[in-house]
Amino acid sequence: MDADMQDSPDEIPELYRMITQDGYHLVSGWKKKRHDPLSKTIPSKFFNYVTRKLSGIPLHDFNCGLKAYQATVTRNITVYGEMHRYIPVIAKWAGFTKISEKVVEHRERKFGTTKFGLERFINGFLDLLSITFVSRFRQKPMHFFGTLGTISFLIGFVFTIKVIWDKMDALYFSKIPIKRDITDQPLFFLALVAIVIGVQLFVTGFLAEMISMQSFSKRDYLVIEKVGMDATEKVPN
Repeated sequence: MDADMQDSPDEIPELYRMITQDGYHLVSGWKKKRHDPLSKTIPSKFFNYVTRKLSGIPLHDFNCGLKAYQATVTRNITVYGEMHRYIPVIAKWAGFTKISEKVVEHRERKFGTTKFGLERFINGFLDLLSITFVSRFRQKPMHFFGTLGTISFLIGFVFTIKVIWDKMDALYFSKIPIKRDITDQPLFFLALVAIVIGVQLFVTGFLAEMISMQSFSKRDYLVIEKVGMDATEKVPN
């Protein structure tokens, strides 16, 4: 909780109850009625909207500091840098999908000053893109780089065929000869760049696959319970 007294500790018992009795893995607070200026609330709504769409988690307030977690969640996720605002996203990609939210009281600021600014807004979106990419393609980087590489290479190949066809048409079929060389055409350089980028993306995908294969650990797949075991017997991580 922040020290500015905007969050109410009276919300904690209900958050705790939703974890222990309702069985949620994670419960996030939702500051539905906020006492913040428009310069903070409007960017926050936009930020939360984009995060919902990219993550698929139907939360209204990812950045609310009031959250409750099962102990299993906190032991099996890794948070670094400023990724604390994306703990629901990290938890979901770790397999903890029982995520809910609760409307919490938001008070007017009594102490301190806001730390929200343009830099934090930009860094937040960069962190979102980073965690979304890592979560989806950490174990299959070739699916990302290979797809982009294929598209780039095919575009370059089509441009190359077009350049060669135009040259052949000018030499053998056109009644008006065109003396311009292939290398004088802008399309030639576009084709060259597209093919080179496509090859580079493929190489990047292969290198990423090799690195990911070497970095696999026992924690890549979380096993909490085994079928046939007693419900209270847990498998150690």
